[in-house]
Amino acid sequence: MTRKLFVTTALPYANAPFHLGHIMEYIQADIWVRHQRMSGHEVHFVGADDAHGAPIMIAAEKAGITPQAFVAQIAAGRKQYLDGFHIQFDNWHSTDGEENHQLSQDIYRKLKAAGFITSKTIEQFFDPVKNMFLPDRYIKGECPKCGAKDQYGDSCEVCSAVYAPTELENPYSVLTGATPIMKSSEHFFFKLSDEKCVEFLRGWALKDNRLQSEVANKCKEWLEGEGGLGDWDISRDAPYFGIEIPDQPGKYFYVWLDAPVGYLASLKNYFGKTGRDYDAFMADPTTEQIHFIGKDITYFHTLFWPAMLKFSGYKTPDNVYAHGFVTVSGEKMSKSRGTGISPLRYLEIGMNPEWLRYYFAAKLNAKVEDLDMNPEDFVARVNSDLIGKYINIASRAAGFMHKHFDGRISDLVRGNLLEGSKPIAEYYDTVLKGLRDSGPQIANAFESREYGLAIRIIMKHADAINEFWDKAKPWELSKKYSDPVHPSDPEWLHRVCSVVIECFRLLTLYLKPILPSLATEAEKFLCVQPMKYSDILLALTPGHQIGAYTHLMQRVDLKIFDQLFDAPTPVSVTTTDTTQAAISVTTDIEPLAEEIKIDDFAKVDLRIAKIVNCEHVEGSDKLLRLTLDVGEGRTRNVFSGIKSAYQPEQLIGKFTVMVANLAPRKMKFGMSEGMVLAASAADEKTNPGLYILEAWPGALPGMRVR
Repeated sequence: MTRKLFVTTALPYANAPFHLGHIMEYIQADIWVRHQRMSGHEVHFVGADDAHGAPIMIAAEKAGITPQAFVAQIAAGRKQYLDGFHIQFDNWHSTDGEENHQLSQDIYRKLKAAGFITSKTIEQFFDPVKNMFLPDRYIKGECPKCGAKDQYGDSCEVCSAVYAPTELENPYSVLTGATPIMKSSEHFFFKLSDEKCVEFLRGWALKDNRLQSEVANKCKEWLEGEGGLGDWDISRDAPYFGIEIPDQPGKYFYVWLDAPVGYLASLKNYFGKTGRDYDAFMADPTTEQIHFIGKDITYFHTLFWPAMLKFSGYKTPDNVYAHGFVTVSGEKMSKSRGTGISPLRYLEIGMNPEWLRYYFAAKLNAKVEDLDMNPEDFVARVNSDLIGKYINIASRAAGFMHKHFDGRISDLVRGNLLEGSKPIAEYYDTVLKGLRDSGPQIANAFESREYGLAIRIIMKHADAINEFWDKAKPWELSKKYSDPVHPSDPEWLHRVCSVVIECFRLLTLYLKPILPSLATEAEKFLCVQPMKYSDILLALTPGHQIGAYTHLMQRVDLKIFDQLFDAPTPVSVTTTDTTQAAISVTTDIEPLAEEIKIDDFAKVDLRIAKIVNCEHVEGSDKLLRLTLDVGEGRTRNVFSGIKSAYQPEQLIGKFTVMVANLAPRKMKFGMSEGMVLAASAADEKTNPGLYILEAWPGALPGMRVR
């Protein structure tokens, strides 16, 4: 029976580019979606930017643009990541889209009519200068437990105490520095504590294997813990970038109400573009709604979201699949420790996106476990599995096929063989039959998101195929092919090569959800149409001609990781006693310069500059010529000694920081009209890293750095 699937990933907050955790989640979901499509099912895979909330409103205000324009800038950068890692969403939308406004307000109205919306007056900190209520992240003060200064309004980073913002001593607004005042406001709540909600969630979350066991157990704790579920505050006061609450002027939905509605809105937007009936699709009882999310947002997706949908008359999710975080060599990703990885940097330095797809898949399973990325392990898996086992099969057999048999496949049935070939002939049958018979087991592993298991099964067969090839010794058969005294069986040589090529076809089919681009190139080599699972029972027919073999994938060089990781800040820790440690900067970092006054600093005019062009300087082994837009209505020409660290194409389109009021300098290669800022160690011979400063999204040419 053909399934009808609606699949989503968690919506990224539209205030920053994608990070590696996003890419891992998207790859996990993309593999599952491709598997479903190869199985012949109907799948609609959609995503969107989570565009609302105070952080985006404030960031946009600082950038001097509207929130919509700020979000649009972030959204414009999404495609290069998704295309780069071969992630094929059918639609990418925004929670600020018209569909999301309509759906969110409709859900609210229906919840209100059903008696699940209530209101009460609460007191919050209010910034009298900014004239807005302050979210916890925008309040700092002294910890009420240990007295540590500059702690946020929800927890202390020094003693780990958790508290309410109103408990802070000497609180101040992060936005203006003003002392906040207490102010009352009416807030609206979704009655999650209602017994009908609790009973529904007990059934939805704890039965029918909708959730992984770890997530279901956590839901049970939330549902049955002391105090039970509390009502959920779903409103925020103006000013706020979000969706207005119907009939409540100056009130907006809290971002976590409308964000998951963005899943439905993106599907509705997609169906509007393609002429499908959204209402009929969602009303169909056979439609399955599947969400892939990170473990940090399970509370919202397994309690608020299904309850909201249930009591507003909408379809509830069929499954919510949570995954862990990405770590690097056992540590949380961190720029300061040199364990930060930018997905875009991965692509920029020429690393194959399907190396990463394969590596993630090899380590992913159906549990909520963190995934560790280790450079040595990465290289070993890619070079051993993909190059040494899988691709090696095609490269070994193709040459013989074209040299002796015009690239044409023989009859794959064994036929009559010389006496000396019979032991290998028995193995011939076992290898091909075993590989074909494993199809359902591999498909089931993909279905259950046990990608690592699928790869282990596939590579076990790859080992067997290579072993068969080594035992058959086709290179010896080829030498004897024209020997009139000791001829080999030409039919046997042809069949050995043909069955190995057929095995390569099946391996390619099994790996296709993980390696779509490589599979496309392999299909071209095999001269076959795009494969799906129903092709497992077929085979290359006698006389079918394959193409000439060209190398399908390069090996990974471990040295490339030196370019991938963010540079660490070198520090050393010297233990002075059992309770204290003194942290000192190593000799790689230059001593601080002499103290200056603020007036001295004010003389340096630092501006945001967009690199509109970059090129090599003929005759110089150190310089790049940068063409910069500094918001003046013209461009500037600047020479920078950063050639050792960057290729021109890496810098074009980036935003950096420059000294704009530096006197022009006449150089051998032309006039330099300023200086861009870059960081390096004191001794560039022992620590040769050079890092140009890059502005965050939202910065515009000409903005002054203060």
